[in-house]
Amino acid sequence: MKKLINDPAAVVTETLDGFGAAHGDVVAVHHDPDFVTRAGGAVQGKVGIVSGGGSGHEPLHAGFVGLGMLDAAVPGAVFTSPTPDQIAPAIQAADGGAGVLAIVKNYTGDVLNFETAAELAEAEGVEVRTVITNDDVAVQDSLYTAGRRGVAGTVCVEKIAGAAAERGDDLEAVTAIATRVNENVRSMGVALTACTVPHAGKPSFDLPEDEIEIGIGIHGEPGRRRIPLASADEITQLLLDPVADDLALASGERVLLFVNGMGGTPASELYIVYRRARALLEERGVEVSRSLVGNYVTSLEMQGASVTVLRLDDELTALWDAPVHTTALRW
Repeated sequence: MKKLINDPAAVVTETLDGFGAAHGDVVAVHHDPDFVTRAGGAVQGKVGIVSGGGSGHEPLHAGFVGLGMLDAAVPGAVFTSPTPDQIAPAIQAADGGAGVLAIVKNYTGDVLNFETAAELAEAEGVEVRTVITNDDVAVQDSLYTAGRRGVAGTVCVEKIAGAAAERGDDLEAVTAIATRVNENVRSMGVALTACTVPHAGKPSFDLPEDEIEIGIGIHGEPGRRRIPLASADEITQLLLDPVADDLALASGERVLLFVNGMGGTPASELYIVYRRARALLEERGVEVSRSLVGNYVTSLEMQGASVTVLRLDDELTALWDAPVHTTALRW
């Protein structure tokens, strides 16, 4: 294992320390327990937005804390859910008096721990709502989830819900927007290589040099099937078609196309995937009116990518375009 780390047990703490030191104008890092908030704390009168999950997916979630997106993020150990005693104070720190929406990826540990934390926060007088993201079309069930997994579509939910909160929507309205985004976004990924969790010291699964895993999860969970290595265009079609079919996209619709890297894939390859995915959508008569390409929901150093499509309307487009100032998204 070759990694730029000191002690495998200190990876999350040292990452947070560096992150906070580098971006103190945007975020504040808290320890004992670990969580990240906006610099300056909660915005009074605004609905707070909180998310979190296992580390190893950076910039998800701490990279999306800031104006127009999250008010707090809770990092667990690598690929491990954060604990309720981390999440509850993050929820309280994000509360500006208008309640808090928790955006939770559909993994059993995340769901249970956020549910417990919400109960703890509500006992302290914070009104909490929860939206569970489940955009992965690769599998209906896995060892890690009850139903579909929450993957890169979570970024779309966080961005648009964050914009709704920033414009002054109340808790019920922000929750409804987040739910609407989740219902209209789908993703599917591919792994070319496995990743190595620091405390494990070896690849998380075996993948021969001449094979790829279609439908992989962001923790290395099994996908739909393992196939021989193919061209970028062929792989892209295997990702895009199930996404578009599941959304039942019709000619004339507008979408956001998001090609996400898993951490070890160069931008040049992500744009090759984007090129083909866009062409496939246009062949269906679907207009790609917004785009995002880059490493946003990673799996440590895994080589691979995911394709996410979000059905847009005028309101969702305006909320996507609304100003955002985080370490990972800014416009």
